[in-house]
Amino acid sequence: MNIQETIKLQVEQNPIILYMKGTPQFPQCGFSSKAVSLLKACNAKFTSVNILEEPEIRQGIKEFSNWPTIPQLYVNGAFVGGSDIMAEMYESGELQDLIKEVNA
Repeated sequence: MNIQETIKLQVEQNPIILYMKGTPQFPQCGFSSKAVSLLKACNAKFTSVNILEEPEIRQGIKEFSNWPTIPQLYVNGAFVGGSDIMAEMYESGELQDLIKEVNA
């Protein structure tokens, strides 16, 4: 299985998955920390992938989403965006609604 297939499986098998630098307990960059805080504020049950421990995924996820930066959030198999987009969605209430749908 190539890295794109691995990522596709991870995204399909986890209703909410965050590709980030570090872990939710110990984020390794401010943007990843912000993304985790936003998900926690929505009471999201999510899976995370530490791209610092998986260099193939670090590059592969950028190609998979055609998005150059980390973190990257996927919900129900769809790419949502990075921490800036997540923050905008949180401000408007969209992120909470999206998470509620998954948690329901």
